[in-house]
Amino acid sequence: MTAARNGESVAVQDVDSLPTEGLQDRIAQEVEAGRRIAMLFGITLPGERRLVAVLADDAASRLAISSSRVEDRFPSLTPACPQAHYFEREIFEQIGARPEGHPWLKPVRSHQDDYPFFEVTGEEIHEVAVGPVHAGIIDPGHFRLQCHGETVVHLEIQLGYQHRGVEALLEQGPSRRWALLAECAAGDTTIGHALAHAEVVEALAGCAPPPRAHALRGLALELERIASHVGDLGALGADIGYLPGAAWFGRLRGEFLNTLAELSGSRYGRGLVRPGGVALDLSGEAARGIARRLVRARADLEDVAGLFFARPSVRSRLEGTGVLTRETAERLGLLGPVARACGLERDVRADHPTGIFGAVLLPMCTADTGDVLARAQVRWAETRRSLDFLTARLAGLPEGPARVACGPPAPDRIAVSMVEGWRGEIVHVAITGADGRFVRYKIKDPSFQNWTGLALALRGAQISDFPLCNKSFNLSYAGHDL
Repeated sequence: MTAARNGESVAVQDVDSLPTEGLQDRIAQEVEAGRRIAMLFGITLPGERRLVAVLADDAASRLAISSSRVEDRFPSLTPACPQAHYFEREIFEQIGARPEGHPWLKPVRSHQDDYPFFEVTGEEIHEVAVGPVHAGIIDPGHFRLQCHGETVVHLEIQLGYQHRGVEALLEQGPSRRWALLAECAAGDTTIGHALAHAEVVEALAGCAPPPRAHALRGLALELERIASHVGDLGALGADIGYLPGAAWFGRLRGEFLNTLAELSGSRYGRGLVRPGGVALDLSGEAARGIARRLVRARADLEDVAGLFFARPSVRSRLEGTGVLTRETAERLGLLGPVARACGLERDVRADHPTGIFGAVLLPMCTADTGDVLARAQVRWAETRRSLDFLTARLAGLPEGPARVACGPPAPDRIAVSMVEGWRGEIVHVAITGADGRFVRYKIKDPSFQNWTGLALALRGAQISDFPLCNKSFNLSYAGHDL
């Protein structure tokens, strides 16, 4: 397999091409040795279809890229490597190559009248259907719970109600719309996806953003993380009826979103991160103003978090709910706070750092119980580490420009960009053709892998735990339904 690093490009002709069985065997061996599948997807080219695999070696901060020509059918990797199960389902749906022997070969995003929902039979078994239309302003998604009394025996999640065609639109460039489309892959992760897109374009163009741009991108990424984590803590408070926590965390989420607006001009960071750097610079006075604002917000946040996590009624409701084991998380290749709450040390900022994170190490925050409480505690610990990072960076931003010109992508190259968004690892892969245009642009939001984790976390739980467990994952419908 061809070696690479995060944020680098390699020539397409240098990527190892293996027989399909050889590629499957190599992936299985690498995963058994401790690597993991960062991306596995199909591409249709004139006269052929290919599989492309990107494996991550977190310990060595290396990536391995390989491909193989595929016919109408190929042996499924999933029985030997469960990490591959969702990737292979998507491959079948997107390029029509069937993974023979796949144990759960169902549509990922396409719908049909006779969708083959799994059925549990027996006395007193009943179904509860939630969605796809939900109360409030929320994207569509369907949850089919098979229950015995109050106990959930099986949860099946059906998504794909949104068909925006983001990847296909990105393949029609070069275009000024590229960055706009990329940052809309998951609207609550604007900075994460915009950064992954910028880094993949920079890798293809041989563009090196200046140090000040890296620092400002890091500020925006961590502000997005803080706002989302704090919002999730508030939502957990609302789900268990702890309204003081819900109200205060909710207010403070707004405070961090407003701070992101001071940095970017948008509460969700739209328009800030662009290939070559950032579109807006930050004056010294503005940086000092943000720093003062963060000091006040942190003081309030420490108070409410102290009350939230010390409250026996809060802890007793979160503890032991929606448990995922470390083994399950590892076998499924779960990502982000969900994985770290199960004890997996998996964070792109530490394992495959780029930009400011190549010079500044953020301590990794983990827990080991894998329940709702652990997922909440990891979010709180990461929020504090991110606040420390912001305070230190605002006190000493590098001098110089915030953006440089970025030329067009080079022809016949492939680049991989990984970014630790607030939900976990975001991956963008771009392949250019002979004219320098994208012939394939593939996006993976961490929700793509983590939805299966939610389904397994509900097994054996009470049906009343579903809203709480769902919120503790807080996955993206839009990030899945590209």
